Amino acid sequence: MKKTISFAILHFGVAFTVAYLLTGELLTASLIALIEPAVNTVAFYFHDRAWHRAKPDHSLQAKTSSFALVHFSVAFAVAYLLSGELLTGGVMALIEPAINTVVFFFHERLWRNRQTLALA
Repeated sequence: MKKTISFAILHFGVAFTVAYLLTGELLTASLIALIEPAVNTVAFYFHDRAWHRAKPDHSLQAKTSSFALVHFSVAFAVAYLLSGELLTGGVMALIEPAINTVVFFFHERLWRNRQTLALA
């Protein structure tokens, strides 16, 4: 659960920053930043569990790509529903998950290194 919470904190920060830069509206950006990462945090938890069961030995890049697809879908849906604008939903779906995919990769790498050190 610590892993999920640490990713959620990073995700909230990225989501708010991108949403605010896109909309210029504090309320809309705040709602997007609360709802989109919350939905993606739940998705992250289940994705991580399912991935570990189904493909524990697959590459980090494959796992990251898989989660990115989930993330793009959620980002578009939440931004579109809250802003009412296809363009905002589309741009949010491209930019925010792209940034968070990079964050996800390094977050995952950090957790793997941490596990390796704990086993040593």
